[in-house]
Amino acid sequence: MSADTRAQRRRAGVRLWLPGLWLGLLCLAALAAPWIAPHDPLAQDLMLERLPPAWVGGAEPGYWLGTDSLGRDVLSRIVWGARIALVVALIAASAACLLGSALGLVAGYFGGWPDRVVSRLVDVWMAFPPVLFAILLVAVLGAGLHSVILAIAIIDWTRFARVIRAEAMVQARMDYVHSARIGGAGRIGTLLTEVLPNVLPSVIALLALEMGVAVIVEAILSFVNLSISTDDPTWGSMIAEGRASIHFAWWVLVFPLVALFLTVLSFSQFGEGLKDRFDPVLR
Repeated sequence: MSADTRAQRRRAGVRLWLPGLWLGLLCLAALAAPWIAPHDPLAQDLMLERLPPAWVGGAEPGYWLGTDSLGRDVLSRIVWGARIALVVALIAASAACLLGSALGLVAGYFGGWPDRVVSRLVDVWMAFPPVLFAILLVAVLGAGLHSVILAIAIIDWTRFARVIRAEAMVQARMDYVHSARIGGAGRIGTLLTEVLPNVLPSVIALLALEMGVAVIVEAILSFVNLSISTDDPTWGSMIAEGRASIHFAWWVLVFPLVALFLTVLSFSQFGEGLKDRFDPVLR
């Protein structure tokens, strides 16, 4: 193994374990939110409004990251907001993955009119700006977690369809596919037993990347009050609230923004790490 290959494998390993550590901690925090959150994220106390973080003068014991304009604990709201972010990331990205990958496999493997239909559908779908399309869909469907998940899945399936279509077209021309067909396997059986396992690494890497996209889209929708109820803690709504008080209560904006940035970056790097790890050259 060459020195360059070893260096690439080390970089791939770092891209996996470092963001994986943050995502693992975030998942644990979200699952254990009722027990680890120091306060009720919806509890308001105007006597405690805009308290600074624990290490800043004037802080109140027990409010580690301070409070917002209604006296709600920022740390507790970030922890509970992680639940919403991860639920949207998992369900919406998985739905987009299933739909887009299925259409991409059919288009790339069979070619002909299925390929033409799927390709034209993808072209039409991608002509719409994704964020504006998501806002339009949620506005039509109505605010709520189900609407946000449905909107993200409807918009982002094209990412999977395009990539998996190209992968399936390459795999369909491989010798092992022709050997399976000569051996008597049907086209559907060959697709499921031969082509699908070989495009699965790309699907997994894309799924991780899409989870980061889903998190940031949900934050954008929350920012413009088109996600779930405004009373529920979401990172986007916290950022929107903190924007108005950035000059005298910076922590209300900065801490949810940092949580959002680290989560999206971790999903992105984790996806890139999976892509490198599954690269046959580096195995």
